[in-house]
Amino acid sequence: MTASETFAETWAEPQKAALDQAEIDRLTDDLIAALKTVFDPEIPVDVYELGLIYKVDLSDDRDVLIDMTLTAPGCPVAGEMPGWIEDAVKKVEGVRSARANLVFEPPWDPSKMSDEAKLALNMF
Repeated sequence: MTASETFAETWAEPQKAALDQAEIDRLTDDLIAALKTVFDPEIPVDVYELGLIYKVDLSDDRDVLIDMTLTAPGCPVAGEMPGWIEDAVKKVEGVRSARANLVFEPPWDPSKMSDEAKLALNMF
C-alpha cells in the first residue's frame, strides 16, 4: 500500500470525538445548572434565564468558552460578573477550564429573557 493510499483510508475513517454524546449531554445539563446559580445583583433572575449567555463552547479537552453580555454596558458589576460565571462553570465536574468573554453585540434586550424570567419579573 502506498503512502497516499494509507492517507486516503485514514482520511475516510470516521473521526472519533474525544467526548461521547452522553458526556456532552451531561456536561451541557451541568453547565446550564451552574449558569443558573449566577444572578444579576440588580435583577432577581439568573443570568441564563435573563438571556445574558449568548454562546457556550465546550472543547474536546473540556475547556469552556462563554460569550456573555450584560443588561446594560454601564452595569456596575461589569468587571466582576464574567469572573462569577467562570467560577460557577469551573465547579462542574469534568470541566478543565472556563473563560467568559464580555460581548455587546448584539445588544441585550428583554426579548432575550426566557418565559421563566418574564414571569418572575411580571413582564407578561
